[in-house]
Amino acid sequence: MELYVIEIMEDGMKFVKLNFEYSDDVTVINQEQFDVHMRLYEGYINKMNEIDALLKDNTGVKEANATYSEFRGIKRGETYALNGVILHELYFENIGSTNNTPSTMITQMLSRDYGSFDNWKNQFVATAKASRGWAILCYDPRSDSFRNDSLDTHDDGYMAMSIPLLVLDMYEHAYFLQYADNKVEYINRFMDNIDWQVVGERMSMLQ
Repeated sequence: MELYVIEIMEDGMKFVKLNFEYSDDVTVINQEQFDVHMRLYEGYINKMNEIDALLKDNTGVKEANATYSEFRGIKRGETYALNGVILHELYFENIGSTNNTPSTMITQMLSRDYGSFDNWKNQFVATAKASRGWAILCYDPRSDSFRNDSLDTHDDGYMAMSIPLLVLDMYEHAYFLQYADNKVEYINRFMDNIDWQVVGERMSMLQ
């Protein structure tokens, strides 16, 4: 599983966006929606590089304050932007497949906690409908269980130590250009366009 790419520069590291390409296998969104979304993802890459430059320069460190300070803003922006990078990359990586059949390993692992694969699917779809930011199937090592996580923003709702396995972007920017307010159709089309091989590779890392 490839996450964000960094380049090592003379003055430190730099985030570089992954080159996701639109193809006919991507049916959940059209190319116009895809291209707009990619520009937003690239914006998070750029902001992380800005934030890291500020942190390297110790910007606002001496004046740090929890009520209001420049350093507080930088640190809040850091978690928001970095999660924005990671979650978008996981999302783009797990869409766009004509093989929409989960493996026996996947169905068995999810059935263990949800009784059946169909029950997990129903709960994941419900999680997506209830989410303003992200719906994420994740593995929680503390309870040794698979959970459907609901995030309202990139950094609001994340379960500490959880491992993301399937990521669905529920921000309106992910679908509104194509679907307007019909988020249910977007969710259903996503469920039909999951790259289960990618999800299986992520799950196999748990073993």
